[in-house]
Amino acid sequence: MNLHRFQTLTELHHHLALYVINIANEAIKNKGRFDFVLTGGSSPKTLYKELSTTYKDKIDWSKVYFFFGDERNVLPHHTDYNGLMAKENFFDHLKTPEHHIFYFDTTLSPQEAAKAYEEKLAKHFNHEKIVFDLILLGMGDDAHTASIFPHTDLVAKTNAGVESVFVEKLNTYRVSLTAPLINQAKNIAFITFGPNKAEALSAVLNKQEVNYSKFPAQLIQPVNGNLDWFVDEEAASLLA
Repeated sequence: MNLHRFQTLTELHHHLALYVINIANEAIKNKGRFDFVLTGGSSPKTLYKELSTTYKDKIDWSKVYFFFGDERNVLPHHTDYNGLMAKENFFDHLKTPEHHIFYFDTTLSPQEAAKAYEEKLAKHFNHEKIVFDLILLGMGDDAHTASIFPHTDLVAKTNAGVESVFVEKLNTYRVSLTAPLINQAKNIAFITFGPNKAEALSAVLNKQEVNYSKFPAQLIQPVNGNLDWFVDEEAASLLA
């Protein structure tokens, strides 16, 4: 595990962008495409804007395929839909063709949406092992990542696939990649910043208590890949 600490968010986003660019170009060189899983929420907005504007010429975007680590149970036009956030802050700048974007179909039930997404992934990877080149993840102040929330059924899933999950604290369903599927990736990067993340980050990384149900982000342990954390000093303030 590699921990990258930055004094400012400007520095964090710059170095994370360079990290993405390096992995993208290596993947395109080695296999002709870059399979890139995006995280939702507000944390990656600046990164997405910078990659699609400032660093736009650093990657051959025609060879990039975009996926999502999880999705909220809202329709695609809703402001909370992760796919819409990525479209407005990333895809629109790049004019990404629709067939390069793997959205969750939330017009379906959560269970059907999970099944449909897993089928799309299987087809893209020619029904072989699903190994993404890079998965971006965020982490909540409760140590959840993707939609693997504390004390939910998704914590205990052992299949490398896509699942629906009811999150009681939010009183709603989500759909998400499982931790075993995430852990098959070649590279996984967390973007975590702000003082509200300090306690969760300390619990996950210091591991004074290893408790996957309480701290789901501890589940993220790549099998044959690299794990990098990009954090600011406020989030890292309680680290040993």
